[in-house]
Amino acid sequence: MLGVIVNVLAVLFGGGIGMLIKKGIPERVSDAMMKGLGLCTLYIGWSGALKGSNTLVLILSMAIGIVIGEGLTLDARLNRFAAGLEERFKKDNGKVSIAEGFIAASLLFCVGAMTVVGSLQAGLAGNYEMLFTKSVLDFISSMIFASTLGIGVLLSAVFVLLFQGGIVLLAQVVAPFLTDGVVAEMTCVGSVLIFALGLNIVGITKLKVLNFLPAMFLPILLTPLLVNIL
Repeated sequence: MLGVIVNVLAVLFGGGIGMLIKKGIPERVSDAMMKGLGLCTLYIGWSGALKGSNTLVLILSMAIGIVIGEGLTLDARLNRFAAGLEERFKKDNGKVSIAEGFIAASLLFCVGAMTVVGSLQAGLAGNYEMLFTKSVLDFISSMIFASTLGIGVLLSAVFVLLFQGGIVLLAQVVAPFLTDGVVAEMTCVGSVLIFALGLNIVGITKLKVLNFLPAMFLPILLTPLLVNIL
């Protein structure tokens, strides 16, 4: 778990620095930075989505995942939880909520091949090199995100701990199922979610991206199933 703990600390320290920087940034500059951040998020999502090779896996994962997410009302549950935190940590600019910052950062820090493969390497072989590299990247990203999206970015460290820590602890069990093809399709689906997140940050849409999150895990089942059928 050493690599995961380092990653969590990187998010916390980076986010803390970002929060300090935020206090000295004028509102108009902060708003422009958030729009620029949204454009970068769109690029990250678009480039990652191209890693998939089976469009049917993407379509089915999104369709089934959205049904699950809407049924569980994940977005509403998180927003109810965040509403209590809002009373203690008021929004600085009235535009970005704790929930928005939490969802954006959690997806960006936990979606991708580096997260899955790095956690598997840590759990199976005690190799933390990839997670350490990811920690450096997340440290920089969390600074930028916290300066525009606020304290929700720091709270995403909890999701990083649970998501990556879960993979590390279950590495022996899930490793046989996470083939290169499955990881590629998971990255593809997750990147589409990141693209949707970018649309929200820019202000084009108001999608409940958290309700789409179950879609990211469905390629574990759908990829081998469709390969056998097709």
